[in-house]
Amino acid sequence: MDEEIDTRKINNSFLRDHNYATEADIISTVEFNSTGELLATGDKGGRVVVFQREQESKNQPHRRGEYNVYSTFQSHEPEFDYLKSLEIEEKINKIRWLPQQNAAYFLLSTNDKTVKLWKISERDKRPEGYNLKDEDGRIRDPTTITALRVPVLRPMDLMVEATPRRVFSNGHTYHINSISINSDYETYMSTDDLRINLWNLEITNRSFNIVDIKPTNMEELTEVITAAEFHPHQCNTFVYSSSKGSIRLCDMRAAALCDSHSKFFEEPEDPSNRSFFSEIISSISDVKFSHSGRYLMTRDYLTIKVWDLNMENKPLETYQVHDYLRSKLCSLYENDCIFDKFECVRGREAAEGRDQRGQPGLQQENPPHCMAPQREHHRCRCNQQPLHLPGQGQLGASLLPLRTHSIMTGWCHSAGMGGQGIGEALTADCAAFFTRTQGLALCP
Repeated sequence: MDEEIDTRKINNSFLRDHNYATEADIISTVEFNSTGELLATGDKGGRVVVFQREQESKNQPHRRGEYNVYSTFQSHEPEFDYLKSLEIEEKINKIRWLPQQNAAYFLLSTNDKTVKLWKISERDKRPEGYNLKDEDGRIRDPTTITALRVPVLRPMDLMVEATPRRVFSNGHTYHINSISINSDYETYMSTDDLRINLWNLEITNRSFNIVDIKPTNMEELTEVITAAEFHPHQCNTFVYSSSKGSIRLCDMRAAALCDSHSKFFEEPEDPSNRSFFSEIISSISDVKFSHSGRYLMTRDYLTIKVWDLNMENKPLETYQVHDYLRSKLCSLYENDCIFDKFECVRGREAAEGRDQRGQPGLQQENPPHCMAPQREHHRCRCNQQPLHLPGQGQLGASLLPLRTHSIMTGWCHSAGMGGQGIGEALTADCAAFFTRTQGLALCP
């Protein structure tokens, strides 16, 4: 009986039976902005909800983990491709924040086919005293105008507006799985299963194809692109991962079409661990650069791996996140949970130090979103105290990973001393289930 409870699949019918949320309310992506003040969530209904962190007060100085609703808007609508007779879901696949340049915020959101640029701004004043318009906006009769008035700005209740600024469409034949903003803040790339396109944020009707792995004969297709990421400092460098567990680093200065890579990262497979599920669980679902750009972090079904850009043959570190699921792969394959995708997120704070052996290394400071103490050998674990956003309740972490889950994995790095310091991944061994109507609970 305990085994059945442990391995059961919490699917959409389970949610409906227990009145938790509808399928459209299930959150499909989560993204903090660079400061952590704003948190954007996208759901399967095409909505984007932006939360703002509550400011500290004298009475409650430690309430920095609470987020309130800041803005809600409909980002995408369901569409139909008449040429291919296919429905295009409104589900938000990815959200990426642009660096803040003024009082307004900008973000990119995408579904399977279309990327949109949104501007989120505040307004607390309104103009009054027009000569040709009434206060409700209707045109006045010119014969009734007897005096010239100077319009003035009057205070009003704070209003947050979300307006679409750009719509980037018709760039992909296959489903978009990731977007990444370049360090020049002028371009970004969008990735589908077989191609990567480079866009200018000011140009919506033209993109440049920089990677194309589609074979002439589709029967010869052996792998697909799963994720892509720009280098944090070098605008010409990017990486993309594949379903075979490999990572390719490309330099756009070498060629306009980066079909040939500059570096190829892949870990040799151990023949003794080869199984029917090896190829499935080795597929990389997410890839991230460290803040310095020296290291890579990749996420597959069971592990997180840290790579040095100067060492292509094996990862520096491998962290077992879901090792307890190895004995349950057959059951996960039967209910399709083995095809679930997980993300990884890096932390921000790191400091050099020495371990117990006196060797140069990394001592982890408490990052702002982890609230975990220092541990021996620089290992830091999430204490599994979730952040709470307002809602009617929360659905706790389940034992099995679901498609709607995201394992939020912090990652801190340091070049170390004498070249011996390496990045340390902080794995949060808890999965949070996100629903829009039930609030949000996560272990970041």
